[in-house]
Amino acid sequence: MEEQKKNNTWIWLVIALMMVIIGGLVWWNLSQRQELNELVEQMTIEKEELQEEYEDLAIQFDGYQQMDIRNDSLQDLLSREQQRVQDLLEELRQTKASNARRIAELKKELATVRAVMKDYVRQIDSLNATNARLTEENQQYRAQNKQFKEQNTQLSTANAQLTETVTRASMLEVSACTLTTLNKNDRKTKMASSIRKLQFNYVIAKNITCTPGLKNLYARVITPEGNIMGESESKLFAFESGEIPYSMMQEIEYSGEAFEGVCYCPLDEGQTVQKGFYTIDFFCDGNLIGSFPFQREGFEPPVPFSTSVFKTDAIDHSAIFPQKRVQRYYKKLTYTNKKIKK
Repeated sequence: MEEQKKNNTWIWLVIALMMVIIGGLVWWNLSQRQELNELVEQMTIEKEELQEEYEDLAIQFDGYQQMDIRNDSLQDLLSREQQRVQDLLEELRQTKASNARRIAELKKELATVRAVMKDYVRQIDSLNATNARLTEENQQYRAQNKQFKEQNTQLSTANAQLTETVTRASMLEVSACTLTTLNKNDRKTKMASSIRKLQFNYVIAKNITCTPGLKNLYARVITPEGNIMGESESKLFAFESGEIPYSMMQEIEYSGEAFEGVCYCPLDEGQTVQKGFYTIDFFCDGNLIGSFPFQREGFEPPVPFSTSVFKTDAIDHSAIFPQKRVQRYYKKLTYTNKKIKK
């Protein structure tokens, strides 16, 4: 009986020990499971944080791609790294949170990509700084070039004006001209019906800057109707961009000193001196060097005149350009003749 009690005691001791062991195992299992859950939860958080970092990095790459990067090689590298980030992000999304090893590898990949991106950012900043400096220098060069062009234009204008001044200074100038009317016997007459020839006595002013030598002097006598007296198809001379008719031509020897000359303009058969303004224009070396209007007596003169049959006044041709002077004077002459006819 006593031995039976001892056996029962040992049995209960074994049962108690087993219960303690089982309880310890259950507690340990629950503890391990709790730690595992906490670890999985921590890995999930790390995965989410890592995913957010990848997404931020992808956004940064998108921003750099939209920048005006004028470097094809760097642009290609950025595109490659951007695609790499997209691939890693997609892989991270598909990786389980419990896969700690792969998540750690992806974390290292992220650090590598960040380091590469920092280097690219440094290159981009350097390029942008260089581009900004070059842009500023280019603007400065453009401003200087514009200034140089303006100075060149001013110099060209001044040179043209100087050339024009020298050209005008070297031009001959008919400073005075008088008109005498002659009959068929080359005698002076005051009767309009007897006038058969017009005699023009002119003076070419002294000009030591003009090249001396033989020169062709052309004269055009313009009637009140605007016709050229004595014109013909063979009597043409070059003026400006074309040829114009002349009434008389003389070859003179000019030495630079004042020169006095005379030229004659005969009237055509049946032609008479009409009332109104007559004009004689002198040309030499392709330039208009003198223009003088004459008015038949019987009309109110604009200024005092010296002759009884014709009244005259010289035009100062030194203050305006020849071509403008011709246009202005002919326009004024035509307008005056129309008023006289009316």
